Amino acid sequence: MRIGIDVGGTNTDAVLLDSATVLAESKATTSADVTSGIVDAIGDLQRQHPFEPSRVRAVMIGTTHFINAIVEANRLCSTAVIRLGLPATAAIPPLVEWPERLVTAMNGTAYLCHGGHEFDGSLIAPLDRAELDAVTRQLADNGVRSVAISSVFSPVNAELEHEVASLVADRVPGVHVSMSHEIGRMGLLERENATIINASLRELADHVCTGLASTLAEEGFHAPLYLSQNDGTLMDVDFARKYPVATFASGPTNSMRGAAFLSGIDTCAVVDVGGTSSDVGILQSGFPREATSEVDVGGVRTNFRMPDVLSIGIGGGSRARRENGHVTVGPDSVGYRIREEALVFGGQTTTATDLAVAGGMATVGDPDAVRHVDEATVREGLALMADEVAGLVDRMRTSPAPLPVVLVGGGSIILPDELGDAPKVLRPDHYSVANAIGAAIAQIGGEVDRIFAVDQGRRDAVLDEAKQEAADSAVAAGAEPGTVEIVEVEEFPIAYLPGNATRIRVKAVGDLSLQDD
Repeated sequence: MRIGIDVGGTNTDAVLLDSATVLAESKATTSADVTSGIVDAIGDLQRQHPFEPSRVRAVMIGTTHFINAIVEANRLCSTAVIRLGLPATAAIPPLVEWPERLVTAMNGTAYLCHGGHEFDGSLIAPLDRAELDAVTRQLADNGVRSVAISSVFSPVNAELEHEVASLVADRVPGVHVSMSHEIGRMGLLERENATIINASLRELADHVCTGLASTLAEEGFHAPLYLSQNDGTLMDVDFARKYPVATFASGPTNSMRGAAFLSGIDTCAVVDVGGTSSDVGILQSGFPREATSEVDVGGVRTNFRMPDVLSIGIGGGSRARRENGHVTVGPDSVGYRIREEALVFGGQTTTATDLAVAGGMATVGDPDAVRHVDEATVREGLALMADEVAGLVDRMRTSPAPLPVVLVGGGSIILPDELGDAPKVLRPDHYSVANAIGAAIAQIGGEVDRIFAVDQGRRDAVLDEAKQEAADSAVAAGAEPGTVEIVEVEEFPIAYLPGNATRIRVKAVGDLSLQDD
């Protein structure tokens, strides 16, 4: 058996799985301290299907802790960035165009030092030891607790980042170090930004991971704990402590992976409807399609792995009203207060859920409480929500061919069984906890993303090398060797690099290696 948990802003969802069978599911209110909400959800699972904690072989959690900390500019530690690139890159220093509130929250400081590489791997300039000695003294004097290190073209050659990271760790005891070649992709500023964000979250990651592990231990669980990553795979607690940014999109990713598992469709559009918003993403071969452009996180441009998701302010708690003869739904929402404010629960606010109940699409709360709602308002409101979401699905398509749509999330009761020109619309069993199921069934992944020299006649050999490296990486991360498969291969010839340089990205996934469930 395994337990999957997804901590959202409104609800904490949990499921108990035995292989592919859902034994119990729970939806508890997310608590301010998060951990008590998790305990409540696990307790509910226990009441529905009594089990011994010792029989649980793994616990998987998706959490919004870290993305919320960036959005709220809260709980960030004192962070400095060291960029290796002088005499180049001086025109645009680190932290350019960052929101002031974020820079202030992390007490951000930046240092430009000599180093870095050209696109062909040759040195821009050697490291300046005296310069780095001065920087490390300032780091210690200023009480910096986390350092982000970025070097020009470090995905081509990461040697200098490793060297400076070792120096910083020696000179500033106890400091956390994040290196850009491990965080982002090609593109200095975006990769550097992602690394700074990761560095600012390292202390919080320690605190959260320790708290989650302690909470589970207190509840009698001794199974390994894993956190969900942006790409739909898992990472263990130690990895999560080092790379908290890898969890940023775990919520929508878990929902999409859960949708694939529950529906049996691995290529489709997924609409995840919560209390405040609806997220639309595309599944390709069972995994979320990744964003190919830069990703904005809290007002900062980054380029780490994130699913390609579009959101709209329509959810189960969205306020519905008639203004100037027209019905509007959202973007404002009663959110987690829906059980207090929605009409069907005895409140005074007309919400999207009330429209769905009044229209006969859902049976929650007290249907008599919405009998007075104007029929035209119900009809127009439901049509508006369906049209808005269908338009979002259309925007996500990359070809004229319509895609089947899978609806998940507790708020999906507000959407009809037909959306636009979708050939099929499914709302599978356990749809309301698809996010927790996605966490529970997540696999272990390994990825290679770097530049290879592809000599004439050696393309297949280079690709095989990259695939083997990705597979080995998945096994090293905890995947069962016999289950590893290559799910994605991308090639990007780089015309301005010598030696037939090609950026090759390979992703491998495999089932989590555990004892028999």
